[in-house]
Amino acid sequence: MRNKSLEARGASIAEVLTGANPSGPADSDNPGIAGESSSEESSSADADSESLESYLSRAGLLAAGYDYDGAIAMLSESPYASDEQVTAAIAGYEENKTALVRADPKKVTHVFFHSLIIDTSKAFDGDSREKGYNQVMTTKDEFMKILQSMYDRGFVLVRLHDVAYETTGEDGNPHFVEGNIMLPPGKQPFVMSQDDVCYYEYMEKDGFATKMIIGEDGRPTNEMKLDDGSVLVGSYDLVPLLQDFIDEHPDFSYKGAKAVIAFTGYNGILGYRTAASYNTDEYKANHPGFDYEKEREEAAKVAECLKENGFELASHSWGHRNMGTISMEHFRADTDKWEAEVETLTGPCDIILFPFGSDIGGWKPYDTSSERYQYLHSKGFRYFCNVDSSQYWVQIGDDYMRQGRRNLDGFRMYYDLPETNPTKDHLSDLFDVSEVFDRRRPTPVPKMSE
Repeated sequence: MRNKSLEARGASIAEVLTGANPSGPADSDNPGIAGESSSEESSSADADSESLESYLSRAGLLAAGYDYDGAIAMLSESPYASDEQVTAAIAGYEENKTALVRADPKKVTHVFFHSLIIDTSKAFDGDSREKGYNQVMTTKDEFMKILQSMYDRGFVLVRLHDVAYETTGEDGNPHFVEGNIMLPPGKQPFVMSQDDVCYYEYMEKDGFATKMIIGEDGRPTNEMKLDDGSVLVGSYDLVPLLQDFIDEHPDFSYKGAKAVIAFTGYNGILGYRTAASYNTDEYKANHPGFDYEKEREEAAKVAECLKENGFELASHSWGHRNMGTISMEHFRADTDKWEAEVETLTGPCDIILFPFGSDIGGWKPYDTSSERYQYLHSKGFRYFCNVDSSQYWVQIGDDYMRQGRRNLDGFRMYYDLPETNPTKDHLSDLFDVSEVFDRRRPTPVPKMSE
């Protein structure tokens, strides 16, 4: 998490530490004159003061994200451990720790989105893609209102790995155990994910971001290509918008947690054309300047940047397939393609977010001897997420975790509006749908079967 106030002070700190003198050059012929010695002592004192402030500020950010142990350790191990400000801060963090309560891992909700609609006039322009966008996408305005409402209601973003994790048991074998998410009373942990962060070719010119890149600040951000060919850089999708919100509200993120970002592979990832099908003479002939290896290299850098900034990465299958119903032959082929074309860019992933909300088992605990489970498990997957409109659906087995995800999209919101379905209520614990629903959407939103 970046500290903009510290960054702004960086130049003055650097001047002090490098001996820069804003009033003029040093007198190299008289290095020992009394006035110069006094100035050096003053500069050293200023440096110490800034450094102490830096430690306190960074510890404060850790504590704001409920990482009191991390804040205490940082200050205790600092050169200023005996400073009165430091000891007072440590005492405060120790006291705050005593008020924390353990969240029930079985009561962690999980919300998810697709690419956010940035320009509704392009997404809802009446073409053949409008229906799908209207059903499964969320607008930027809706997303920001959802974040604010969930923050105001005490929700705190946690990692999927915080809810449960694999560890080695006393028998020497790996087993899943419940996590210990410690939050102040009244706070509610939740997981967030985003599907299809690939910026598919069909989405071009429809009001979406076109690529994810690493920004000048070292964090992931977006490019958005305009009709005239110019490219804007900024917060044009969930990842940078969520980061911006957490910058302003660090207590919305538990120990730096962000969202789970899921990829298919058939069109490449993150706006880069990384699928093997692009590495052909025909494609390169029709796209002068295209460099397949460069695309993969850049995508891998962005994937690493996402992980460094607290995001978890996941599979959404290679071909956006219904993993519960396709033949086993196609199941294996799709999983192998994801491993070869995507996981080679993201690094090992243990999360799969099933397309279409499909799953490889019913609501009862997995039959871990089933062929589909065994194949995914052999590929390293341990977290399996379907789609379920229930407030909570968490299942923790001996060697896996499952969680239901709640779609916060046009379809779900429209059919939860009081004027549409007064008896439906899937969202009221999260936000007031009447206030969030973007009235620029064409209505009625088509049902999924239409």
